[in-house]
Amino acid sequence: MSELVPGGNQILPGGTLSIEVPGPYDLSVLITGDHGKVDGDGDFVFYNQPSAPGTRLRAGTIVVDRPRLRAGASRLTVVVSPADPGARLGRLPPPTMRITGAGGSLLARFTPPQPEHETVLLLAEIYRRGAEWKVRALGQGYADGLAGVARDFGVDVSDDGATPPAVPPPRPAADHLHVSTAGIVNSQRARAGVPPMTPDTRLAAAAQAHVTTMVRQGVLTAEGPDGRSIFQEVTLRGYTYLSIAENLMSGPRTPAEFVEYCVNDEQARRPLLDAAFSDFGIAHAAGAHPGDVYWTALWARPFTAQGLARTASEVISLTNAERAEARLRPLAADPRLASAAQAHSADMVARGFYSHTSPEGGEPWDRAAAAGCTHRGIGENIACGQRSPAEVVQGWMNSPGHRANILKPDFTHIGIGFVGGGRRATYWTQLFGMSA
Repeated sequence: MSELVPGGNQILPGGTLSIEVPGPYDLSVLITGDHGKVDGDGDFVFYNQPSAPGTRLRAGTIVVDRPRLRAGASRLTVVVSPADPGARLGRLPPPTMRITGAGGSLLARFTPPQPEHETVLLLAEIYRRGAEWKVRALGQGYADGLAGVARDFGVDVSDDGATPPAVPPPRPAADHLHVSTAGIVNSQRARAGVPPMTPDTRLAAAAQAHVTTMVRQGVLTAEGPDGRSIFQEVTLRGYTYLSIAENLMSGPRTPAEFVEYCVNDEQARRPLLDAAFSDFGIAHAAGAHPGDVYWTALWARPFTAQGLARTASEVISLTNAERAEARLRPLAADPRLASAAQAHSADMVARGFYSHTSPEGGEPWDRAAAAGCTHRGIGENIACGQRSPAEVVQGWMNSPGHRANILKPDFTHIGIGFVGGGRRATYWTQLFGMSA
Protein backbone atom coordinates (compact mmCIF):
# COMPACT_ATOMS: atom_id res chain seq x y z
CA MET A 1 0.00 0.00 0.00
CA SER A 2 1.24 3.49 -0.84
CA GLU A 3 0.43 6.66 1.13
CA LEU A 4 0.32 9.28 -1.63
CA VAL A 5 1.26 12.96 -1.43
CA PRO A 6 0.02 15.65 -3.85
CA GLY A 7 1.56 14.96 -7.22
CA GLY A 8 2.66 11.45 -6.18
CA ASN A 9 1.79 8.49 -8.35
CA GLN A 10 2.06 4.73 -8.38
CA ILE A 11 1.36 1.82 -10.70
CA LEU A 12 -1.95 0.02 -10.21
CA PRO A 13 -2.37 -3.74 -10.73
CA GLY A 14 -4.94 -5.20 -13.08
CA GLY A 15 -8.45 -6.10 -12.04
CA THR A 16 -11.38 -4.16 -10.65
CA LEU A 17 -10.71 -1.08 -8.55
CA SER A 18 -12.90 0.30 -5.77
CA ILE A 19 -12.63 3.93 -4.70
CA GLU A 20 -14.20 5.25 -1.51
CA VAL A 21 -14.02 8.30 0.74
CA PRO A 22 -15.59 7.56 4.12
CA GLY A 23 -17.50 10.38 5.77
CA PRO A 24 -20.07 13.03 4.79
CA TYR A 25 -19.04 13.19 1.15
CA ASP A 26 -20.35 12.51 -2.35
CA LEU A 27 -18.04 10.89 -4.89
CA SER A 28 -18.06 11.53 -8.65
CA VAL A 29 -15.84 10.56 -11.55
CA LEU A 30 -15.18 12.13 -14.97
CA ILE A 31 -14.12 9.81 -17.79
CA THR A 32 -11.90 11.30 -20.49
CA GLY A 33 -9.23 10.49 -23.03
CA ASP A 34 -5.69 11.86 -22.90
CA HIS A 35 -7.02 15.24 -24.06
CA GLY A 36 -8.80 15.68 -20.72
CA LYS A 37 -12.28 16.30 -22.11
CA VAL A 38 -15.38 14.11 -21.89
CA ASP A 39 -16.96 12.72 -25.06
CA GLY A 40 -20.44 13.51 -23.74
CA ASP A 41 -22.53 14.09 -20.64
CA GLY A 42 -22.63 10.33 -20.05
CA ASP A 43 -18.96 10.45 -19.07
CA PHE A 44 -19.85 12.17 -15.77
CA VAL A 45 -20.76 9.58 -13.12
CA PHE A 46 -22.32 11.06 -9.97
CA TYR A 47 -25.30 10.54 -7.67
CA ASN A 48 -27.90 11.48 -10.33
CA GLN A 49 -26.16 9.45 -13.04
CA PRO A 50 -24.56 6.53 -11.21
CA SER A 51 -23.15 4.44 -14.07
CA ALA A 52 -21.25 4.49 -17.33
CA PRO A 53 -19.48 1.70 -19.27
CA GLY A 54 -16.88 0.26 -16.91
CA THR A 55 -17.76 2.60 -14.03
CA ARG A 56 -20.53 2.59 -11.43
CA LEU A 57 -21.30 4.42 -8.21
CA ARG A 58 -23.00 2.31 -5.58
CA ALA A 59 -23.42 2.91 -1.86
CA GLY A 60 -20.82 5.69 -1.89
CA THR A 61 -18.16 3.57 -3.64
CA ILE A 62 -16.96 3.97 -7.23
CA VAL A 63 -16.15 0.64 -8.88
CA VAL A 64 -14.00 0.72 -12.02
CA ASP A 65 -13.67 -2.21 -14.43
CA ARG A 66 -11.03 -0.84 -16.77
CA PRO A 67 -11.41 -3.31 -19.68
CA ARG A 68 -15.09 -2.31 -19.92
CA LEU A 69 -14.48 1.43 -20.21
CA ARG A 70 -15.71 3.06 -23.40
CA ALA A 71 -13.37 3.16 -26.38
CA GLY A 72 -10.80 5.92 -26.02
CA ALA A 73 -11.14 6.28 -22.25
CA SER A 74 -7.70 6.54 -20.67
CA ARG A 75 -8.21 8.81 -17.66
CA LEU A 76 -10.66 8.91 -14.74
CA THR A 77 -10.68 11.96 -12.48
CA VAL A 78 -12.05 11.31 -8.99
CA VAL A 79 -14.04 14.19 -7.48
CA VAL A 80 -15.30 14.65 -3.91
CA SER A 81 -17.85 17.15 -2.61
CA PRO A 82 -19.82 17.54 0.65
CA ALA A 83 -22.97 15.42 0.87
CA ASP A 84 -24.66 18.54 2.24
CA PRO A 85 -24.73 20.95 -0.76
CA GLY A 86 -24.50 23.97 1.54
CA ALA A 87 -21.38 22.79 3.36
CA ARG A 88 -17.79 23.79 2.65
CA LEU A 89 -15.02 21.24 2.70
CA GLY A 90 -13.02 23.44 5.06
CA ARG A 91 -15.54 22.78 7.81
CA LEU A 92 -15.33 19.01 7.41
CA PRO A 93 -12.51 16.58 8.21
CA PRO A 94 -10.06 16.25 5.30
CA PRO A 95 -11.42 13.55 2.97
CA THR A 96 -9.29 10.39 2.77
CA MET A 97 -9.48 8.44 -0.48
CA ARG A 98 -8.89 4.69 -0.40
CA ILE A 99 -8.30 2.60 -3.52
CA THR A 100 -8.67 -1.14 -3.11
CA GLY A 101 -8.14 -3.96 -5.55
CA ALA A 102 -9.38 -7.49 -5.95
CA GLY A 103 -10.18 -9.11 -2.64
CA GLY A 104 -10.27 -5.76 -0.85
CA SER A 105 -6.49 -5.28 -0.74
CA LEU A 106 -5.60 -1.65 -0.03
CA LEU A 107 -3.55 -0.29 -2.96
CA ALA A 108 -3.28 3.43 -2.23
CA ARG A 109 -4.50 6.06 0.18
CA PHE A 110 -4.48 9.83 -0.12
CA THR A 111 -5.47 12.60 2.27
CA PRO A 112 -5.21 16.07 0.69
CA PRO A 113 -4.29 19.20 2.62
CA GLN A 114 -7.20 20.77 4.52
CA PRO A 115 -9.31 22.79 2.04
CA GLU A 116 -10.46 26.31 2.88
CA HIS A 117 -12.92 28.00 0.52
CA GLU A 118 -13.37 25.09 -1.87
CA THR A 119 -16.65 23.22 -2.31
CA VAL A 120 -15.23 20.45 -4.52
CA LEU A 121 -11.86 18.69 -4.73
CA LEU A 122 -10.23 16.85 -7.59
CA LEU A 123 -8.76 14.02 -5.53
CA ALA A 124 -6.90 11.89 -8.04
CA GLU A 125 -6.45 10.77 -11.62
CA ILE A 126 -6.41 7.12 -12.61
CA TYR A 127 -4.73 7.08 -16.00
CA ARG A 128 -3.15 4.78 -18.57
CA ARG A 129 0.45 5.13 -19.75
CA GLY A 130 1.20 2.55 -22.40
CA ALA A 131 0.13 -0.80 -21.03
CA GLU A 132 0.16 0.37 -17.40
CA TRP A 133 -2.46 2.08 -15.28
CA LYS A 134 -1.39 4.52 -12.58
CA VAL A 135 -2.94 6.75 -9.95
CA ARG A 136 -1.79 10.33 -9.36
CA ALA A 137 -2.85 12.27 -6.26
CA LEU A 138 -4.16 15.79 -6.97
CA GLY A 139 -6.06 17.42 -4.10
CA GLN A 140 -7.00 20.55 -6.04
CA GLY A 141 -10.14 22.54 -5.26
CA TYR A 142 -12.99 24.35 -6.98
CA ALA A 143 -15.06 27.08 -5.39
CA ASP A 144 -18.11 26.79 -7.68
CA GLY A 145 -19.32 23.25 -7.11
CA LEU A 146 -19.71 20.20 -9.32
CA ALA A 147 -21.05 22.28 -12.18
CA GLY A 148 -17.78 24.23 -12.36
CA VAL A 149 -15.77 21.01 -12.49
CA ALA A 150 -18.08 19.47 -15.07
CA ARG A 151 -17.95 22.55 -17.25
CA ASP A 152 -14.16 22.62 -17.33
CA PHE A 153 -14.13 18.98 -18.42
CA GLY A 154 -16.56 19.72 -21.27
CA VAL A 155 -19.85 18.48 -19.78
CA ASP A 156 -22.77 20.54 -21.09
CA VAL A 157 -24.11 22.52 -18.13
CA SER A 158 -27.14 24.46 -19.35
CA ASP A 159 -29.66 26.25 -17.22
CA ASP A 160 -31.73 28.16 -19.81
CA GLY A 161 -34.82 26.10 -18.97
CA ALA A 162 -34.96 24.21 -22.25
CA THR A 163 -33.52 20.98 -20.88
CA PRO A 164 -32.91 19.86 -17.30
CA PRO A 165 -29.17 19.96 -16.62
CA ALA A 166 -27.31 16.70 -16.40
CA VAL A 167 -25.48 17.87 -13.29
CA PRO A 168 -26.38 20.08 -10.32
CA PRO A 169 -26.76 23.72 -11.48
CA PRO A 170 -23.99 26.17 -10.66
CA ARG A 171 -24.26 28.64 -7.83
CA PRO A 172 -26.59 31.59 -8.56
CA ALA A 173 -23.80 34.07 -9.26
CA ALA A 174 -22.77 31.92 -12.25
CA ASP A 175 -26.18 30.80 -13.52
CA HIS A 176 -25.63 32.32 -16.97
CA LEU A 177 -22.40 30.43 -17.64
CA HIS A 178 -23.92 27.88 -20.00
CA VAL A 179 -21.28 28.20 -22.71
CA SER A 180 -18.12 26.21 -22.07
CA THR A 181 -14.85 28.06 -21.60
CA ALA A 182 -13.33 25.98 -24.37
CA GLY A 183 -16.05 27.13 -26.74
CA ILE A 184 -15.40 30.78 -25.94
CA VAL A 185 -11.63 30.42 -26.30
CA ASN A 186 -11.81 28.51 -29.56
CA SER A 187 -14.39 30.87 -31.02
CA GLN A 188 -11.85 33.68 -30.70
CA ARG A 189 -9.08 31.51 -32.14
CA ALA A 190 -11.29 30.59 -35.11
CA ARG A 191 -11.86 34.28 -35.81
CA ALA A 192 -8.08 34.78 -35.81
CA GLY A 193 -7.59 31.80 -38.13
CA VAL A 194 -5.57 29.69 -35.66
CA PRO A 195 -6.25 26.06 -34.65
CA PRO A 196 -8.40 25.30 -31.59
CA MET A 197 -6.91 24.44 -28.21
CA THR A 198 -7.89 21.52 -26.00
CA PRO A 199 -8.69 21.91 -22.29
CA ASP A 200 -6.23 19.87 -20.22
CA THR A 201 -7.21 18.68 -16.73
CA ARG A 202 -3.64 18.92 -15.46
CA LEU A 203 -3.33 22.54 -16.53
CA ALA A 204 -6.77 23.25 -15.07
CA ALA A 205 -5.77 21.68 -11.75
CA ALA A 206 -2.56 23.73 -11.66
CA ALA A 207 -4.51 26.88 -12.52
CA GLN A 208 -7.03 26.14 -9.77
CA ALA A 209 -4.30 25.57 -7.20
CA HIS A 210 -2.62 28.81 -8.19
CA VAL A 211 -5.75 30.94 -8.23
CA THR A 212 -6.60 29.63 -4.77
CA THR A 213 -3.14 30.74 -3.62
CA MET A 214 -3.70 34.21 -5.05
CA VAL A 215 -7.04 34.47 -3.26
CA ARG A 216 -5.37 33.58 0.04
CA GLN A 217 -2.68 36.21 -0.50
CA GLY A 218 -5.02 38.78 -2.00
CA VAL A 219 -2.52 39.63 -4.74
CA LEU A 220 -1.73 38.72 -8.34
CA THR A 221 1.53 36.79 -8.21
CA ALA A 222 3.28 33.91 -9.96
CA GLU A 223 4.45 32.41 -6.65
CA GLY A 224 2.88 31.34 -3.40
CA PRO A 225 4.17 32.35 0.04
CA ASP A 226 6.22 29.16 0.14
CA GLY A 227 8.02 30.12 -3.08
CA ARG A 228 6.29 27.50 -5.22
CA SER A 229 5.63 28.93 -8.66
CA ILE A 230 2.73 28.36 -11.00
CA PHE A 231 5.12 26.47 -13.30
CA GLN A 232 6.02 24.05 -10.52
CA GLU A 233 2.28 23.51 -10.00
CA VAL A 234 2.06 22.49 -13.67
CA THR A 235 4.92 19.97 -13.60
CA LEU A 236 3.77 18.63 -10.24
CA ARG A 237 0.60 17.46 -11.97
CA GLY A 238 2.46 15.57 -14.68
CA TYR A 239 2.27 18.07 -17.56
CA THR A 240 5.65 18.49 -19.25
CA TYR A 241 5.73 21.47 -21.57
CA LEU A 242 7.89 22.81 -24.33
CA SER A 243 6.41 26.30 -24.12
CA ILE A 244 4.01 27.98 -21.71
CA ALA A 245 2.36 31.33 -20.98
CA GLU A 246 0.14 32.52 -18.17
CA ASN A 247 -2.49 35.20 -17.62
CA LEU A 248 -3.12 36.32 -14.04
CA MET A 249 -5.84 38.88 -13.42
CA SER A 250 -8.75 39.94 -11.30
CA GLY A 251 -11.99 41.66 -12.23
CA PRO A 252 -13.86 39.68 -14.91
CA ARG A 253 -16.90 37.89 -13.50
CA THR A 254 -17.45 35.17 -16.14
CA PRO A 255 -15.37 33.17 -18.63
CA ALA A 256 -16.84 35.28 -21.43
CA GLU A 257 -15.72 38.49 -19.71
CA PHE A 258 -12.29 36.98 -19.02
CA VAL A 259 -11.75 36.04 -22.68
CA GLU A 260 -13.08 39.41 -23.83
CA TYR A 261 -10.55 41.14 -21.59
CA CYS A 262 -7.76 39.02 -23.06
CA VAL A 263 -8.85 39.86 -26.60
CA ASN A 264 -8.80 43.59 -25.85
CA ASP A 265 -5.44 43.60 -24.06
CA GLU A 266 -2.37 43.29 -26.29
CA GLN A 267 -0.24 41.35 -23.83
CA ALA A 268 -3.02 38.99 -22.71
CA ARG A 269 -4.16 38.43 -26.29
CA ARG A 270 -0.85 36.97 -27.49
CA PRO A 271 -1.05 33.54 -25.80
CA LEU A 272 -4.81 33.27 -26.35
CA LEU A 273 -4.30 33.55 -30.11
CA ASP A 274 -0.85 31.95 -30.39
CA ALA A 275 -1.04 29.10 -32.92
CA ALA A 276 1.89 27.36 -31.18
CA PHE A 277 -0.19 26.60 -28.08
CA SER A 278 -2.43 23.52 -28.20
CA ASP A 279 -3.56 23.00 -24.56
CA PHE A 280 -5.00 25.28 -21.91
CA GLY A 281 -6.44 25.36 -18.41
CA ILE A 282 -8.40 28.23 -16.84
CA ALA A 283 -9.59 28.61 -13.24
CA HIS A 284 -11.24 31.34 -11.19
CA ALA A 285 -12.13 31.85 -7.54
CA ALA A 286 -13.96 34.45 -5.50
CA GLY A 287 -11.79 36.80 -3.44
CA ALA A 288 -12.19 37.86 0.16
CA HIS A 289 -14.27 40.93 -0.76
CA PRO A 290 -17.67 40.73 -2.47
CA GLY A 291 -17.31 40.98 -6.22
CA ASP A 292 -13.60 40.08 -6.31
CA VAL A 293 -12.86 37.31 -8.80
CA TYR A 294 -9.32 36.07 -9.46
CA TRP A 295 -8.29 34.26 -12.66
CA THR A 296 -5.41 32.06 -13.73
CA ALA A 297 -5.05 30.89 -17.31
CA LEU A 298 -2.32 28.58 -18.58
CA TRP A 299 -1.58 28.16 -22.28
CA ALA A 300 0.93 25.48 -23.25
CA ARG A 301 2.47 23.24 -25.86
CA PRO A 302 3.40 19.77 -24.58
CA PHE A 303 6.95 18.48 -24.64
CA THR A 304 7.97 16.12 -27.43
CA ALA A 305 11.41 14.93 -28.47
CA GLN A 306 10.82 16.39 -31.93
CA GLY A 307 9.80 19.72 -30.42
CA LEU A 308 12.91 19.83 -28.27
CA ALA A 309 15.06 19.10 -31.33
CA ARG A 310 13.40 21.97 -33.22
CA THR A 311 13.90 24.33 -30.28
CA ALA A 312 17.58 23.45 -30.01
CA SER A 313 18.04 23.78 -33.77
CA GLU A 314 16.46 27.25 -33.71
CA VAL A 315 18.77 28.38 -30.89
CA ILE A 316 21.77 27.15 -32.88
CA SER A 317 20.56 28.89 -36.06
CA LEU A 318 20.05 32.19 -34.22
CA THR A 319 23.46 31.85 -32.56
CA ASN A 320 25.14 31.20 -35.90
CA ALA A 321 23.32 34.18 -37.41
CA GLU A 322 24.96 36.37 -34.77
CA ARG A 323 28.34 34.81 -35.57
CA ALA A 324 27.78 35.38 -39.30
CA GLU A 325 27.19 39.08 -38.66
CA ALA A 326 30.55 39.13 -36.88
CA ARG A 327 32.11 37.23 -39.83
CA LEU A 328 32.80 34.16 -37.72
CA ARG A 329 32.41 30.57 -38.86
CA PRO A 330 29.26 28.76 -37.73
CA LEU A 331 29.24 26.34 -34.84
CA ALA A 332 28.50 22.68 -35.53
CA ALA A 333 25.93 20.82 -33.42
CA ASP A 334 27.55 18.24 -31.14
CA PRO A 335 25.32 15.56 -29.58
CA ARG A 336 27.65 15.07 -26.62
CA LEU A 337 27.63 18.76 -25.77
CA ALA A 338 23.84 18.68 -26.19
CA SER A 339 23.57 15.75 -23.79
CA ALA A 340 25.60 17.58 -21.14
CA ALA A 341 23.63 20.81 -21.66
CA GLN A 342 20.28 19.04 -21.43
CA ALA A 343 21.33 17.25 -18.25
CA HIS A 344 22.34 20.55 -16.66
CA SER A 345 19.04 22.25 -17.51
CA ALA A 346 17.16 19.26 -16.10
CA ASP A 347 19.30 19.29 -12.95
CA MET A 348 18.63 23.00 -12.33
CA VAL A 349 14.88 22.38 -12.56
CA ALA A 350 14.88 19.21 -10.48
CA ARG A 351 17.04 20.57 -7.63
CA GLY A 352 15.97 24.18 -7.72
CA PHE A 353 19.27 25.96 -8.35
CA TYR A 354 20.50 28.32 -11.05
CA SER A 355 24.26 28.30 -11.50
CA HIS A 356 27.10 27.10 -13.69
CA THR A 357 28.28 25.14 -10.65
CA SER A 358 26.20 22.18 -9.45
CA PRO A 359 25.49 21.69 -5.74
CA GLU A 360 28.32 19.13 -5.63
CA GLY A 361 30.76 21.58 -7.23
CA GLY A 362 30.61 20.23 -10.80
CA GLU A 363 31.61 22.70 -13.51
CA PRO A 364 30.71 22.87 -17.23
CA TRP A 365 33.91 21.10 -18.28
CA ASP A 366 33.24 18.35 -15.78
CA ARG A 367 29.78 17.76 -17.28
CA ALA A 368 31.17 17.86 -20.80
CA ALA A 369 33.86 15.30 -19.96
CA ALA A 370 31.28 13.03 -18.31
CA ALA A 371 29.26 13.13 -21.54
CA GLY A 372 32.31 11.95 -23.51
CA CYS A 373 33.42 15.30 -24.96
CA THR A 374 37.10 15.62 -25.89
CA HIS A 375 37.12 19.36 -26.69
CA ARG A 376 40.19 21.26 -25.51
CA GLY A 377 38.10 24.19 -24.28
CA ILE A 378 34.56 24.53 -22.91
CA GLY A 379 32.29 27.54 -22.39
CA GLU A 380 28.75 27.77 -21.08
CA ASN A 381 25.82 30.21 -21.16
CA ILE A 382 22.72 29.62 -19.00
CA ALA A 383 19.45 31.51 -18.78
CA CYS A 384 16.03 31.12 -17.18
CA GLY A 385 12.62 32.62 -17.75
CA GLN A 386 12.88 33.30 -21.49
CA ARG A 387 9.97 31.79 -23.41
CA SER A 388 11.43 31.35 -26.90
CA PRO A 389 14.72 30.71 -28.72
CA ALA A 390 14.68 34.27 -30.08
CA GLU A 391 14.19 35.73 -26.60
CA VAL A 392 16.96 33.68 -25.00
CA VAL A 393 19.53 34.36 -27.73
CA GLN A 394 18.72 38.07 -27.65
CA GLY A 395 19.14 38.05 -23.88
CA TRP A 396 22.54 36.42 -24.16
CA MET A 397 23.61 38.90 -26.82
CA ASN A 398 22.60 41.78 -24.55
CA SER A 399 24.90 40.47 -21.82
CA PRO A 400 28.64 41.12 -22.38
CA GLY A 401 29.86 37.86 -20.85
CA HIS A 402 27.35 35.68 -22.68
CA ARG A 403 27.90 37.60 -25.92
CA ALA A 404 31.63 36.94 -25.64
CA ASN A 405 30.99 33.19 -25.58
CA ILE A 406 28.67 33.34 -28.60
CA LEU A 407 31.20 35.38 -30.57
CA LYS A 408 34.38 33.61 -29.42
CA PRO A 409 36.30 32.73 -32.61
CA ASP A 410 37.94 29.64 -31.12
CA PHE A 411 34.65 27.82 -30.42
CA THR A 412 33.73 25.27 -33.08
CA HIS A 413 30.87 23.22 -31.63
CA ILE A 414 27.70 23.77 -29.65
CA GLY A 415 25.02 21.87 -27.73
CA ILE A 416 21.70 23.20 -26.41
CA GLY A 417 19.71 22.12 -23.35
CA PHE A 418 16.18 23.21 -22.52
CA VAL A 419 13.75 22.11 -19.78
CA GLY A 420 10.44 23.63 -18.76
CA GLY A 421 9.50 23.84 -15.09
CA GLY A 422 11.00 25.14 -11.87
CA ARG A 423 10.39 28.55 -10.35
CA ARG A 424 11.24 30.47 -13.53
CA ALA A 425 9.34 28.37 -16.12
CA THR A 426 12.23 27.69 -18.52
CA TYR A 427 15.90 26.78 -18.05
CA TRP A 428 18.35 27.04 -20.96
CA THR A 429 21.93 25.85 -21.29
CA GLN A 430 24.26 26.65 -24.18
CA LEU A 431 27.49 24.64 -24.11
CA PHE A 432 30.41 25.49 -26.41
CA GLY A 433 33.47 23.44 -27.31
CA MET A 434 36.77 23.94 -29.17
CA SER A 435 38.05 21.28 -31.48
CA ALA A 436 40.72 19.11 -29.89
